[in-house]
Amino acid sequence: MAKDAGAASARQQAKAARQAERERKRTTTNPAEMGRIRQIREAYRITHEHDKQLPFLLAAAFGVPATLGTVGGILIEQWFTLPILGLMVGLMLAMIVLVQRVKRGTYLRYEGQPGSAEVALSQLPKKWVSTPVITATKHADTVHRTLGPAGIVLIGEGEPGRLRQLLASEQKKHENVAYNIPVTTIVMGNGPGQVPLRELNRHIRKLPKAIEAHQVTEVRNRLRALDAVRPRLPMPKGPVPTSMKGARQGMRGR
Repeated sequence: MAKDAGAASARQQAKAARQAERERKRTTTNPAEMGRIRQIREAYRITHEHDKQLPFLLAAAFGVPATLGTVGGILIEQWFTLPILGLMVGLMLAMIVLVQRVKRGTYLRYEGQPGSAEVALSQLPKKWVSTPVITATKHADTVHRTLGPAGIVLIGEGEPGRLRQLLASEQKKHENVAYNIPVTTIVMGNGPGQVPLRELNRHIRKLPKAIEAHQVTEVRNRLRALDAVRPRLPMPKGPVPTSMKGARQGMRGR
């Protein structure tokens, strides 16, 4: 009898645990635990806050191919094939438009905020290894780093005059540990000779290839030794909220 009562109690506890887990996943804000549909819905919601044209663009991207497929199917009496093809093309175009507008909306949302370069770095292909805010000053001038096919790239955010000295210092430190690996510096901003946030990702990917994939791992180990002797920074790394990470993962490398 005691065994039956114990088994029933264990089943109830397991059921309660499963229900609690389902409820947690239903209300979670972590994109890694969301389903694909919810990730898309969340990306749409956040982007629509800053992009009021989004629903009209999505409607056009989906509606035009779907309508053409339906009309074409009626005209040539392909009642099934062309309408289905139009729907599939419309869905694909709508997803492409959503991805591009999510990128644009993200840049608009964070442009001008300290640490916003992390938004662009997070969307680089996986062959790039990025470390946001490797150093910063009391004036909120910051330097980010990414390592990939072009070698080491240092990105500075802040007042251009102060950044030149900060970037030069960091470039020298990195050249001392990277040996013959090129170290490129970029000042992010909207002024002459600067790279805007919305163009930073593309600018980095277009840099000429300088090292092979196996060299990235070797240089990364050297950079860890450099970072190990740095003082701990008291400031948060970047402005990107958790709710955008799923969208960023879906956009990476596109």
